[in-house]
Amino acid sequence: MLTRIQNGHRIDPALGVDRVGDVWIKDGKIVPSCEVQTGSANNPRTLDASDCIVMAGGIDLHTHIGGGKLTLARLLLEEPAKPSRDLLPTAPVVAQRYLDMGYTTCFEPAVIPCNARSAHAEMAEIRGIDTGGFCLLGNDDLLMQLLADNAPQSVINDYVAWMVMATQCIAVKVVNPGGISAFKFNQRRLDVDTPHPRYGVTPSTIVRRLCRAVSEIGLAHPLHVHCSNLGVPGNIESTLKTIDAADGFPIHLAHAQFHCYGNNGPYAMTSAAAKLVDAIDRNPHVTIDVGQVMFGQTVTISADSMHQFHNIRYANPRKSILVDVECEAGCGVVPFRYRRRQFVHSLQWAIGLELFLMIDDPARVFLTTDHPNGAPFTTYPHLIRLLCDRAFRETALAEIDPEAAAASSLAGIDREYTLGEIAIMTRSAPAAILGLSGIGDLAIGSSADVVVYEKNRNFETMFAQPKFVLKNGVLVRGKGSVSTEPSGSITHTANVEFNPKTIATLANRYESFSAMAMSRLQISDDEMQASLGTVPVKHASQTKHRAFH
Repeated sequence: MLTRIQNGHRIDPALGVDRVGDVWIKDGKIVPSCEVQTGSANNPRTLDASDCIVMAGGIDLHTHIGGGKLTLARLLLEEPAKPSRDLLPTAPVVAQRYLDMGYTTCFEPAVIPCNARSAHAEMAEIRGIDTGGFCLLGNDDLLMQLLADNAPQSVINDYVAWMVMATQCIAVKVVNPGGISAFKFNQRRLDVDTPHPRYGVTPSTIVRRLCRAVSEIGLAHPLHVHCSNLGVPGNIESTLKTIDAADGFPIHLAHAQFHCYGNNGPYAMTSAAAKLVDAIDRNPHVTIDVGQVMFGQTVTISADSMHQFHNIRYANPRKSILVDVECEAGCGVVPFRYRRRQFVHSLQWAIGLELFLMIDDPARVFLTTDHPNGAPFTTYPHLIRLLCDRAFRETALAEIDPEAAAASSLAGIDREYTLGEIAIMTRSAPAAILGLSGIGDLAIGSSADVVVYEKNRNFETMFAQPKFVLKNGVLVRGKGSVSTEPSGSITHTANVEFNPKTIATLANRYESFSAMAMSRLQISDDEMQASLGTVPVKHASQTKHRAFH
């Protein structure tokens, strides 16, 4: 079918386009108007986009949508009077709500290798949304032993590359480097320079070796780091040390709001957003996503069992789950309510907005709530309004805890995000940092993931209710038309290389640390399609990064 999106204001930062024009779609791809043939055979469906903004489909860089932890959270919170479906929707509902906002691609940032099949199977049920995963390393015992033995970097590189390939992932994530493992040896805190109680390896060593491995094997996305001491007052020092540990290699700090606290003031907790922004300005190899806190009930789910153990006392309602995962990672599920008039929660909300508004380059800060840890992803339209509408933001600031508001610099920030900056942060920049081709833009030949938003001074209404959403050229949301629910699933993966001889040697060692053979982790392309119901799309490895020394 030939489709014409007519008279819309196209905003496509990847192409430098910000003007009124048409978008032509054929066979699921964007095509040039000059190739559209006239005549009876090509009678296009026309979608009127007058007085509307046209963007590529949104890309969520960091959202917890698969891997078993959500099932645990639903079981924990499910009560007859208070069903969890609104807070933790099932996979089909996740797809519906993302499409309702104009998002078409989402990435699960914590795929544990031994549980990768389950993660991909869950994500395959999110029909109509393309997905991908980040392979979780940095607390697995074989890697810890290799680092303790000071194994050559080539061996570390081969191990990391094989794990990414085997788990059909696109990037590498490390959560509380070494800390999850140390927790199992009865250590309750592990700072960046603290040796592991068994292996003697420090978190800084783990970060440095993994950053280098990710760079040298050619992954587009930098090492995705959940830093040490999440949520602890004064943890800005750990965060800055983590940046230093990257040794000039590209590094991405996940949910940076949770790692951006000072320890001064009457409550021994202050905003350290200015310190982190200064470090980002001085280090061009650093990017972040924010992990914005929004007020209301949510549930925190994390592989960081050390942190979740500390959070059990704050559970609301008073229940929790804490588990070990096959000597590879952990999992903690703790329900939580962020309260508008509570000092710490209000300050967290303000710190996240400070990071968004103080980082000049929207290509280096990504819109996330660390769903569901800071808030459900369905709060994105509200968050966008906070960024784009200063008057609305000031009204919201006046409603939080007054001492937190006074401790924040938010009131003095005039900046309002433009629609072009929103498009960078949620479309072109995520595609670029993940090395994705053919999505995140409106270029000729790209997938026809296109969203049409009606212009509205209320940005929350605008981004919560698109006029049209097309996925691969199929109209899946549209006012005044019959929408078609998309089918099928695509998984974005990385194409990396490794030395098979190294892997054969490591496989023998792996069995001494694990309950299964290393070969059992590998998921073939055929299995992805036949058993898990998703089609892997491999993205070529990138040119090797250069360190910024």
